[in-house]
Order: sequence, then C-alpha cells, then structure tokens
Amino acid sequence: MTHAIQVRGLTKRYSGVEAVAGIDLEIEHGAVFAILGPNGAGKSTTVEILEGYRKRDSGEVSVLGADPGRPTRQWRSRIGIVLQTNQDAPELTVREIMRLYATYYPASRDPDEVIEMVGLTESAGKRVRQLSGGQRRRVDVALGVVGRPELLFLDEPTTGFDPESRRRFWDLISGLAHDGTTIVLTTHYLEEAETLADRVAVIAQGKIVAAGDPATLGGRATAKARVSWAGGSIETDTPTKTVLELSGRFDGEIPELAVVRPSLEDIYLRLIEPS
Repeated sequence: MTHAIQVRGLTKRYSGVEAVAGIDLEIEHGAVFAILGPNGAGKSTTVEILEGYRKRDSGEVSVLGADPGRPTRQWRSRIGIVLQTNQDAPELTVREIMRLYATYYPASRDPDEVIEMVGLTESAGKRVRQLSGGQRRRVDVALGVVGRPELLFLDEPTTGFDPESRRRFWDLISGLAHDGTTIVLTTHYLEEAETLADRVAVIAQGKIVAAGDPATLGGRATAKARVSWAGGSIETDTPTKTVLELSGRFDGEIPELAVVRPSLEDIYLRLIEPS
C-alpha cells in the first residue's frame, strides 16, 4: 500500500445536519499530515471516524488497509492516539504507567526507551500528578507510541504549552516521523502545521476546501507579494522587478525594505470564510 489512509465520499450527519459532506482524502505512509479547520468544521468527526471511534453514514474509508468501521484488536494495536485530554492514572509513576501500557501491545517498545525518547528520564520515578502540564502531555505522547504504532493521531497536542515546550515537542514529533511513523495532526496553531506537516488539508463546513504543501496551499506560492519601504508599499506579481526599480530610485539602498508573500494564516483565514 502506498497510502496509510484513503477516504472517498465520506459523510456524517447529526440530526439532519451534514457535519462531513463528502470528503476525499489520501495520506501516504510516513507522512505528517495536518488537518486544519475552525471549530464545528467537521475535522474532529472526520478524525474520529478514521480512528474507529465513530460510525460514518456513507463513503469508503481504508486505514492501514482495513475499514475502521469494523476495527479488530490487531488493527487497533497498529495505531496510536493522543487525545486532547486524557484520563491518566495520577497515582502511578511515569515508569509504572509506561510498563502497564506496554503490556497491552504485542510488540511494544521498551518503556524506559520511550521515557527517554520523550525527555522524561529524570521524572520517571515521579507520580503523574506531580508533573507539569507539559510533562503530562509528554506522558500522553509516550503512551501513544509505546505500542510501536504505524499510524499516530495527535489531537491538538500542544494546547497550553509555552513556546519553549512547544518547540521541544515539535522536535519529538519530527523524530517520530523520521523513524517512519505516519502522523495525522489536528491543530489550531498554523505555525505548528507549517513546521511539522508535509501536507495540509483545510476543512470548512464539512468539506475540504484546499489541500497541499503548506508552502503552496491555496495558491500561496504564486500570490501577489507586498513590497514595502519607508514611505510606501505595493502588491505585485513581480517583486524582484519592483525591488530593482526601487534600488535605482534609492541609489542601491532601499530604506526599511520588506518583501512578504501571504502567510499560511492569511491563506487559511481566506479559505474558511463563509461563501
């Protein structure tokens, strides 16, 4: 299989309201794929269907070659899930909870190796309730990967993190991806998606309105650039030509020069505007 996930015509309704309205999706093995969208757009429902926790109304869905609507124990052992909020065992130590979860899988990683992987070696003997919020989130990720999953779902993984903790977490996720784990990420942090993801899909009103590389999503790479300088600015399709013209005007040194194309956030906000 070239794709870890394949979706065709996925739909889901709640009380007559179409939450997911015909989504098509393909995610390759080993990719980091970010799903973006405002609250209520349908992204959580879509991911829950992929995880096997919610039934679809129609459409074809294949996750690691199986239908998640009919999950087996063997299939579940191949995926890892890190929810936005987890119910952990606060009185167990980090090492104890890792060893417990490792027994649930047929080919789990060594618990101490995973503890080191997520940067919690010095806290391995602490009870979970004694950890900081960022450390507990690392425990969540450790529990998600201890079973050696081929596919890892991450739901808003860095919500509440300070900037330093978020950067460290990104390094961890990049390392997992480098080792070949397919990762599906939902996040409200556009910088996080741009840093981690190979591809991005934006869901709005139950449909995918754009998908692609973060650098080119929604025509971002070919959008007009804004060239600004002390005293003026212009949007142009030919920023290099504009800079050369300004260079002649200012005798080679353009004061406060800046050349900026639309950010991922700019494109995202345009894509999710109600039609």
